[in-house]
Amino acid sequence: MSALRVGVVWNPAKTNREDLERALGAAGSSASPAPAALWVETSEDDPGQGATARALEEGVDVIVAAGGDGTVRAVAERLAAADAEVALGIVPLGTGNLLARNLGVPLGDVAGAFARVLASEPRAVDLGRLEIDLPGGTERHAFAVMAGFGLDAHMITETDDDLKDSVGWLAYVESMGRALSASDTLDVRITADGGRPRHEHVHTLLVGNCGTLQGGINLLPEADPGDGELDLLALSAAGAAGWADTLRNMVWDNGIKRLVTGRSAAESSASAVHVRLRSLELELAEPRVVEIDGEELGETTRFRVTVQPGAVRVH
Repeated sequence: MSALRVGVVWNPAKTNREDLERALGAAGSSASPAPAALWVETSEDDPGQGATARALEEGVDVIVAAGGDGTVRAVAERLAAADAEVALGIVPLGTGNLLARNLGVPLGDVAGAFARVLASEPRAVDLGRLEIDLPGGTERHAFAVMAGFGLDAHMITETDDDLKDSVGWLAYVESMGRALSASDTLDVRITADGGRPRHEHVHTLLVGNCGTLQGGINLLPEADPGDGELDLLALSAAGAAGWADTLRNMVWDNGIKRLVTGRSAAESSASAVHVRLRSLELELAEPRVVEIDGEELGETTRFRVTVQPGAVRVH
């Protein structure tokens, strides 16, 4: 059996090559030493797509994305576009690492993450495909975790990381007060799976491939990165009663009660609507900033989302 050929696409803003090389060496064993690797850096101009293309040209068997969610997204996007048999490995660095969390990749353990790549069998993982109309023209992007607009992005970015890990949902509740300025509601026209359009009045709309955030918070309780579907969450809370309903839906209906009863389906409420879908077209009455995997793309009034089932194989 030929040795595994590994390419590492790594973000120098998150780590250095020497530390990664030591961790890769530690991931091997006397019976199966770690293979030599091809090392390709990302840059401000190339967050990972170009680096992945160069690694593919060298004929590697697996490309390890060593960085945050942005690096992982860029590598996954290029692998899916190449339609190659090359698998994706993840060495999570930084604070988010949402895809790694959802797939059970070791966090805070670089050698452990490399060991998973070397020892595990890859599984098929879906990607979301976003087509968005921006002032400079139409752009197309892939995402591995979630895309959308509104309070979700502000809650995720404005919440203290130590609080997330120690008190879970309470950290997100604490952050809501600082995020409410971004939660003005607006009219949206939603078309799911080519069906009849429906009109909603929302401040947040999120469509995701994965649902678990930092602190073990499950924002999209039905989301499965390998089921060939995406999960939509639309929030419309206004006033104290509306926010109380949203928190009850997230913490109780789709949190504690779901664990106790073993119920699999996500439960909607007056202010929180859950839908499963394969495609989505969205028209907004006013421009909103759209983000994918934590990265802002810019303001738009129209975007479309589809799922690419089994787009990449991930260790």
